[in-house]
Amino acid sequence: MAEQDLGGRKVLAVVTNYGVEQDELVVPTERLRSSGATVDIAAQQQEDVVTLVDDKDPGRTVQPSTTIGAVDAADYDLLLLPGGAINADKLRLDEDAVALAKAFVAAGKPVAAICHAPWTLVEAGAVRGKRLTSFWSLRTDLVNAGGEWADEPVVVDDSDGWTLITSRNPDDLDDFVGAIDRALTAVAA
Repeated sequence: MAEQDLGGRKVLAVVTNYGVEQDELVVPTERLRSSGATVDIAAQQQEDVVTLVDDKDPGRTVQPSTTIGAVDAADYDLLLLPGGAINADKLRLDEDAVALAKAFVAAGKPVAAICHAPWTLVEAGAVRGKRLTSFWSLRTDLVNAGGEWADEPVVVDDSDGWTLITSRNPDDLDDFVGAIDRALTAVAA
């Protein structure tokens, strides 16, 4: 896949300090940065982010750039929500994280969520009327929140004035990052 020039684009990845799925944070972050985008990682606390592989095995440790409570959605072009069951379950209970998701949606900015991450969008009331995918176990939650769930590697829904990009799991990262690239390319630098 040809990389887009994403210079001038700013992405905010929002995670907890423990439990984010390693590749769902590291792969998009590294690829977007290599394409010229600025990517900030906001964690709940200004401490190391301990990632996991398959929700159980230790992964890489990542340094956050900032904290969730210190960022403003107005400063970014796209919100990236990586998964991991532990991360997503904690993040959906974080008022600042949910408020950020609401702010991106209200501003008509793209949101990209993979695996378990759509749980935060359920809490933000952003799923209703959207076609999306996720890790299979979230299907009922997303349908109950008013979404239309699809079992596809990536689903892009541009309805209601904002773009939602979703994928099922780390196996879908190439499609997921490609859709993020296209969404960011459409954003005026």
